Amino acid sequence: MHTYLHKLTLLNFKNYEEASLEFSCKINCLVGNNGIGKTNILDSLYYLSLCKSFFPNSDSHNIRHGEEFFMIQGEYQRDEKAENIYCGVKLGQKKLFRRNGKEYERLSEHIGLLPLVMISPADSSLIIDGSEERRKFIDSVISQFDNQYLDDVMRYNRAVVQRNMLLKDFARSNRFDADMIEIWNDQLIATGLRIYEKRKFFITDIIPVFQQYYEFVSGGTEKVELAYESQLFEGDFADLLNKSIEKDRKLQYTSIGVHKDDLTLQLGNHPIKRVGSQGQQKTFLVSLKLAQFDYIKLKSGNVPILLLDDIFDKFDANRVNKIIQLTANDNFGQIFITDTNSERMSNVLKQINSDYRLFHISEKEIEVFRNEY
Repeated sequence: MHTYLHKLTLLNFKNYEEASLEFSCKINCLVGNNGIGKTNILDSLYYLSLCKSFFPNSDSHNIRHGEEFFMIQGEYQRDEKAENIYCGVKLGQKKLFRRNGKEYERLSEHIGLLPLVMISPADSSLIIDGSEERRKFIDSVISQFDNQYLDDVMRYNRAVVQRNMLLKDFARSNRFDADMIEIWNDQLIATGLRIYEKRKFFITDIIPVFQQYYEFVSGGTEKVELAYESQLFEGDFADLLNKSIEKDRKLQYTSIGVHKDDLTLQLGNHPIKRVGSQGQQKTFLVSLKLAQFDYIKLKSGNVPILLLDDIFDKFDANRVNKIIQLTANDNFGQIFITDTNSERMSNVLKQINSDYRLFHISEKEIEVFRNEY
């Protein structure tokens, strides 16, 4: 199944007072200076697929300065059928999401309809930051083809919050109720075990695909590894929770569970965070995200939209050419690329025998150049 965005309309979204863009079903390049709003366009596409920003901002922060609301609307073709997706955010009100005029009761119902993968400089947080970022990455992949998983993660996280509140209450009141703790333990176990199994299968499946992409882009000179880390490898989840209760009472939070999972990222036998150059780290992240693309495509039967935000910076010409070779093949569907260097983008487009549109973005206007292949 192929999905592509035909038309995008923005109103008061970030730096855009009003904009309307029509796209190629294949390659779309957005060129302009830093800070001009190229990434904001990609982020609006991320909103339409995943009901939130790619960046850790609250929805209200994405409203144009001085305004009270923003609106994003996308007109898609999904397996030859029209899909109209509307996202509206107004200060002080609930986010509104509509599909073909009908409002969703729960935003989670929309996730997976329009699969999407974004590769961005912000992905460096997967290497640099703590385990929460890597868990979010795993969750964002699996959630795009498994609604049950997304529901389990939400239920699990709520149970952790409630159990932690109970532990704090016990500490304040100097009392303890094992039955009340057991209620939340049961919820953690029921959802946590399903999350654990699906994360384990995902990492096992994605490793060889990720390694193939890294080998191709890097020229095959370096070895990379991924490994899933979970406390649930250490024993039965119920036993682990029971054994940790005294520790949890002292800490006043839940110290055992899949909310402590992590993903180790290695170059050779060392953490890439410590030994990888900027180019190696970027190759690692691009390869991981391309493996994510393949995995979602395989599991959902739908070709994701691919967003490449400023990814050619810090790459040598050889690695840029390798990525272009990959993304220009028939494995990929609609692609959006941003760059500050118009000459580099022109050279990229010369290598692609495909329909494309090139958008030159400035403060005054957006110029469009078409190539109908």
